[in-house]
Amino acid sequence: MLSLRFDGWIAGLGTASGTRLVLGHWPGSPFGLFSDVMVEGPDGHRLLLAPSRQVADFVAATYLFDEVRVVPVGVGVTGRRHWTVSAPPLDLRFSTGRRNLTGLALRAVPGPLAVSPGWLALWDRPARLLLGARTHATARAGRHQWYGARDLHPVVSATAVHEGRDLGGLAPVEPPVRFGSGSAPRPPSLVRVTTTVTVARDASTTGAAS
Repeated sequence: MLSLRFDGWIAGLGTASGTRLVLGHWPGSPFGLFSDVMVEGPDGHRLLLAPSRQVADFVAATYLFDEVRVVPVGVGVTGRRHWTVSAPPLDLRFSTGRRNLTGLALRAVPGPLAVSPGWLALWDRPARLLLGARTHATARAGRHQWYGARDLHPVVSATAVHEGRDLGGLAPVEPPVRFGSGSAPRPPSLVRVTTTVTVARDASTTGAAS
């Protein structure tokens, strides 16, 4: 197996309309800097907004979607707490609060330990009970994912417009998103994370195994 590492941030939040949004912002990845957005509507429709065909093929080979669109995905961060996301047809703005106790606990774990499979396997069940999220999970095409969380800030406010429709106020990620075996924390959160995806050695970074 080959391990591909993605280092960056995952923001997960719900809205009053029932739509849930998961942003991945990856300054460090096999594809260079990129961002993508996963959207699940109240009807269960799962949409991926990806910035290139290469990223779209890889993510769609790992997670489950009903629709995939390649669109420009732009992310801006002001003062470390105010995020702006443009991914037509989605416009998202959210702000984070101060690091909470969970964030402080994650920051206290040494970096190499925080991303090790043994440590992540140990904390999978507590993470599910406390946050509604997993630290590792199986994925499509025989892949496996490991989520090494390094920090966490609560999302305290958000506005989102999709297809010209205001999605309503901030809400928990309920029900859990169904893009794969993993999920986002139930409370709206921005998580600093190193994600490792193991793929078959005869698979390219552009999609499923050949």
